[in-house]
Amino acid sequence: MNKKTIFAIFVLGGLIAVLLLIAGIKKLQFQAMADAGAEMRPPPTSVSTSIVERQLWGEKLQAIGSIEPVQGVRLDAEVPGVVSAINFKNGQEVNQGDMLVQLDIAPEAALLKSDKANAQLAKIELDRAQRLRDTNSVAQSELDRAQANYEIALAQVKNIEAIIEQKTIRAPFTGRVGIRQINLGQYLSSGTPIVTLQSYNRVFVNFTLPQQVIGRVDTGMLIDLKSDAYPEKTFRGSVTAISPQINSATRTIEMQGTLDNADGYLRPGLFVNVSVTLSESNEVIVIPSTAIIYAPYGNSIFKINKQTDETTGKMITTVKQSFIRIGKRKGDFVSVLEGLEADDEVVSAGAFKLRNEMPVSIQNDLAPSPELAPTPNNS
Repeated sequence: MNKKTIFAIFVLGGLIAVLLLIAGIKKLQFQAMADAGAEMRPPPTSVSTSIVERQLWGEKLQAIGSIEPVQGVRLDAEVPGVVSAINFKNGQEVNQGDMLVQLDIAPEAALLKSDKANAQLAKIELDRAQRLRDTNSVAQSELDRAQANYEIALAQVKNIEAIIEQKTIRAPFTGRVGIRQINLGQYLSSGTPIVTLQSYNRVFVNFTLPQQVIGRVDTGMLIDLKSDAYPEKTFRGSVTAISPQINSATRTIEMQGTLDNADGYLRPGLFVNVSVTLSESNEVIVIPSTAIIYAPYGNSIFKINKQTDETTGKMITTVKQSFIRIGKRKGDFVSVLEGLEADDEVVSAGAFKLRNEMPVSIQNDLAPSPELAPTPNNS
């Protein structure tokens, strides 16, 4: 074998060795990349969570009601006359018996003096006739005539006093007057509206319920009132009257509740939402309604599951889908009959983007708090 052949063999062997070295390096690089890719995972999905809790729920019926005063009237003129005095200001508190409006009584006052003088004269004549009759100086008929004349005179006095009283409009009970509808010097005919008077330290709420509940309601049951006029307040009272008759047109039963109203928030005519508590409270397991994934084949939720990663040895948070059976709703909550236990942690926001065993990151800083009686602001 000559030198050229030996040289060629050495060169070929060197090339093969270089190629094998390069192939080995590339294989190691690809293996390292494959191992790194196997360890790479998508970032955990951010969700908000809520703890399953127990609450006491009472069964309630909802209705629409209107506030009525325990005492409320419109004061009208009983007899014609000219307004001579107005003794109240609009919206003023008045006491029972206070004089509110005085009509002109000058003619009646003059006539009253005349009638009182006639009554006094009739009394003198009656006394004289009585003395004369005692001595048989006059007939019994003269005494009877004097007695009748005296009684007629007294009746005339009382008649004028009654007319004067009719022209003096007084507060029939303690309360607050409204806005007057008359002016000083105005002539009022009989029945002319003067002012309204309302007493609402205690108020009624009138509402109706469907006839199906007639066997379940009774006087004394608690009622709670809410109004958009006072969204932060809840007013409590009780059922005090149930109509004995069902409305044949609407098939509803009229009910009335009574509430203390010392602060005067509940004004007559105010529209309110009424909740009637039917029974004692029952303990239920509840979750926010946003945690439920509704589907035709069944409703489900995602439970939070914390476990150790077998590869890295780190604690990771994943979710597990579970089917549940739901019950009644109340505010932002839904009661759960089956599928959950108290103190379980469930995804309350972001469940729509999850799948079983998916890693998650819990972010509850900006999550809204569910409420039993939410009062969202009007948009």
